[in-house]
Amino acid sequence: MADIDTASLKENFGAVAAHGDDVALYFYSYLFLRHPETREMFPPAMDKQRDRLLTALGRIVSNVDRVGELVPFLSDLGRDHRKFGALAAHYPAVGDALLQTLEHFSGDAWNDRLRDDWASAYGIVAGAMSGAADQAAEAEPAYWDAEVVQVEHRSFDIAVLRVRTDEPVPYLAGQSFSLQATELRPREWRFYTPANPPGTADLELHVRLINGGAVSAALALSAKPGAKLRLGSAFGRMVLDPESSRPLLLVAGGTGLAPMKAIIGQLAAEGGRSTHLYFGVRTARELYDAEALLALERRHRWLTVVTAVSDDAGWQGPTGLVGEVAAEAADWFDHDVFVCGSPPMVEATVKLLVAKGVPEGQISFEQFGEG
Repeated sequence: MADIDTASLKENFGAVAAHGDDVALYFYSYLFLRHPETREMFPPAMDKQRDRLLTALGRIVSNVDRVGELVPFLSDLGRDHRKFGALAAHYPAVGDALLQTLEHFSGDAWNDRLRDDWASAYGIVAGAMSGAADQAAEAEPAYWDAEVVQVEHRSFDIAVLRVRTDEPVPYLAGQSFSLQATELRPREWRFYTPANPPGTADLELHVRLINGGAVSAALALSAKPGAKLRLGSAFGRMVLDPESSRPLLLVAGGTGLAPMKAIIGQLAAEGGRSTHLYFGVRTARELYDAEALLALERRHRWLTVVTAVSDDAGWQGPTGLVGEVAAEAADWFDHDVFVCGSPPMVEATVKLLVAKGVPEGQISFEQFGEG
């Protein structure tokens, strides 16, 4: 992006984003009015989709002068958007709506240079996404159909689902899928991470009921054996580094345990290595997978499991926020670290570990939000 004034783009986006929800509302209103063929790509209720637009745009703009760091993110977006039927023909429509939205909220600050720079930047973004989508299309379908074969209600708000596809879905331990409950919540998607390593047509999914989460509510409360699902392409970089033999620290909050179990499964298949798993919840009631964790620790001599509860006076084990418990337990500077949970938990844990001397390059993380 040598010829693009990236500083001006960041400044302009900051001013536009200050208009809040109105930006995304204008964008989608324009898109669906001028390009109605795109409407079927999106869910009936657009409130969460509007939030995702601004989040994605913010991430792209904040890294607009570091294209190398953007490419993996854009490639994931391109592959994932194939599930919507996001064909190359739709990219110009989205670009048109984006430019019109930026112009509308820029007011007198808008000029030909800004328009040209935004058009060039969007061209790079669209090119990276469509290129990744085209490459993926040569190797795999846009999505996989699946069926729920077992539902275990571990608590009133947590369920563990066993899901089966016709053939094993390609992914790496720790990666996520976007998932749609095609009958219960059509055109609504949420990200889930299998709790088992790849290589089987059966997937273990940990689902927690989230306030306002349409997909999580459908799966946790209403899904029964036979329910139809759809899975998008796998993505994410919270995976084991094949070049590293360092010991591991895994820190999980709530259903962020799922990817850690998948990683442990991969480690077991490879012979194992020293691994500490710290699992944190607020109350003992939320220890929905305690038996499985105990069985894993008994089976693998190289695995140590520590469970921390932050808000339960009756708990007899380690107490406190799991990130704090893990950070204070040892010096982890020579470990590869994986962190998964809610955005506040992940942010706080990563900051603590970096402050304790763990190099940022050795920390991989994933955040689970609403959906």
